[in-house]
Amino acid sequence: MIEPIKKRKYDILSFGEVMLRLSPAGSERIAYSESFEKRAGGSELNVVSGACMLGLSGGLITKLPENEIGKYARRRIRFSGVDDSLVSLDSRPEARLGIYYCESGAYPRQSVVSYDRRGSSFTALRVEEIPEEVFSSAAVFHTCGITPSLGESIKKETLKIIEGFKRGGALISFDVNYRATLWSEEEARACIFDILPLVDVLFVSEETLRRMFGMSGSLREIHRSLARQFPTLKLIASTRRGAKSPRRQDFTSLAYDCGEDVHYEESPYEDIEVVDRIGSGDAYVAGALFALCRFCSAEQMVKYGNAMAALKNTTLGDMPECDLSDVQRIIRNHSAQGDGSEMVR
Repeated sequence: MIEPIKKRKYDILSFGEVMLRLSPAGSERIAYSESFEKRAGGSELNVVSGACMLGLSGGLITKLPENEIGKYARRRIRFSGVDDSLVSLDSRPEARLGIYYCESGAYPRQSVVSYDRRGSSFTALRVEEIPEEVFSSAAVFHTCGITPSLGESIKKETLKIIEGFKRGGALISFDVNYRATLWSEEEARACIFDILPLVDVLFVSEETLRRMFGMSGSLREIHRSLARQFPTLKLIASTRRGAKSPRRQDFTSLAYDCGEDVHYEESPYEDIEVVDRIGSGDAYVAGALFALCRFCSAEQMVKYGNAMAALKNTTLGDMPECDLSDVQRIIRNHSAQGDGSEMVR
């Protein structure tokens, strides 16, 4: 049985970098396109945005350049009702927003992501910029493994910030979110294993558990082994994605209630028509944390996480575009017997 989540000013506070995403139109290639569409994104922004769209109260801790592109990013933070009062501004001449370029694939060509984020304003953020009272203002604090991978300085600050929220009584949520282009498996494993003793709710893919963590056995066995190794863990959730092509995928997950020693899963969403895969894992975390805050149920975490991820795959951009009624309709249709309606009218 999961304990009820504390009522605080924020249901969830997230900490991470906001990025500028530049994408060629349609399926054009980065190297051959003459124009790009701009959007905002970033794992922790995607998570807290999705959670707020479902009805939670949330805020983002980050640092942005004090210029026009920083204003754009801040406006996108507020788009889904996320509190931007904890955003720090960087007025240095070298202030910049991290950028990534995203090229959509079409079988047999894979999707491609290219980063230009070194030395972004976010990496200059320090724990001293966060007011002390903030550390006791959140029921859930969330960040991911991308954040400490961005440099030695921000790695140290990330650990300090997690420790601050742990002392403040927040439930610590952590998505491993391993990116091989940002750091090696050895570097990531050493850092994340330092963070795991502080974590209550862990999101980690089956692939990462087997490759970067170096674990073996069935996924259920791996979850149990991880819970024994890190007894602070209350919940572990692993996504399972079947990529038939860049445009056609299956999605499901397995969640483990460590205290009850019970796993939860449901039938996969099959043959999802992928419009934009980026951010679907973050949407899963948003749905799962919403269910955790509202229902204190690992079973509901699976249902809402899977539905959010499936729905996010069908929309453009990093950030989810849905509300609670959209997600609940997806959940009902997924569990219904027989053919569903093709239109809402």
